Amino acid sequence: MKLGSLKEGGRDGTLVVVARDLSRAVRATGIAGTLQQALDDWQRAAPRLNALAVALEDGRVDGAFDLDPKELAAPLPRAYEFVDGSAYLPHVERVRRARGAEVPESFYTDPLMYQATSAGFYGPRDPVRVVSEDYGIDLEAEIVVVTDDVPMAVTPEQAAGHIQLVGLVNDVSLRNLIPAELGKGFGFLQSKPRSALSPVFVTPDELGEAWQGNKLHLPLLTHVNGEWFGAPEAGEDMQFDFAQLVAHAAKTRPLAAGTIVGSGTIANQDVSRGASCFAERRTVEALRDGKPSTPFMAFGDTVRIEMLDRQGRSLFGAIEQRIERQSPSGQA
Repeated sequence: MKLGSLKEGGRDGTLVVVARDLSRAVRATGIAGTLQQALDDWQRAAPRLNALAVALEDGRVDGAFDLDPKELAAPLPRAYEFVDGSAYLPHVERVRRARGAEVPESFYTDPLMYQATSAGFYGPRDPVRVVSEDYGIDLEAEIVVVTDDVPMAVTPEQAAGHIQLVGLVNDVSLRNLIPAELGKGFGFLQSKPRSALSPVFVTPDELGEAWQGNKLHLPLLTHVNGEWFGAPEAGEDMQFDFAQLVAHAAKTRPLAAGTIVGSGTIANQDVSRGASCFAERRTVEALRDGKPSTPFMAFGDTVRIEMLDRQGRSLFGAIEQRIERQSPSGQA
């Protein structure tokens, strides 16, 4: 089934079940008011939501309506946790090679992960607002999974059973703020603003054979200003699968239902498939030409991130965003 949230009913939105072709939806009235409420009681809510999804496909529900992506908030407008990994080591290897550094051996056995911003997510058509282009505005096209309650110290095999939903994220980065923050030795803060989530999240069974080994085996397609930017294969070159990432996050603490776990920027050894972020493209240019030539994003630029199945149908809907100026006072 596919689930989304309308921009109504407060800051956590209103939960809707969405048709497979993303054309229609129905409110989950009487089951759960929000996606977070459904995840809090997933064992009870999921079968009822699935039955509603079947009825929607069969045309047997009252209250179904045509779905406009502009009416959608993020499926989880805010989450208790968003932890983001860096599971695609080709990206890490290239970035380090470009600055003359080696990849530590531990990177191949222990996932990289940080605590990201989760107090609010952009909807799939909301603009990305940034104070200054000097911050080095970048997109990061990634896959995310959403868990139910995950006990502390689960094994990867156990963690796999706690992955309930899959979606996409534009994990916005402000690249020119990162070096100074990492130089303090205390991680990201100002360089990692709000991210945007795909129009819907889907259950793994909805992905069919594309979901294998706790990985999603399809290209993730990105366009910038209407031009092809990249389509790396998400199932290739992923050093750590999502079950391993969830288990890593839960090593010393339980994860609350509704925790979002990100894959990190999708990247392949085959650079002809393009990139999922400007930092990756600039690194490839630096290794090839001695210096990067592609600038970071500017106000007015647009980004589109989408994943299609093997028949060309959109699985999660598209994230479509425009980069816009935000005044320092907080007024757009």
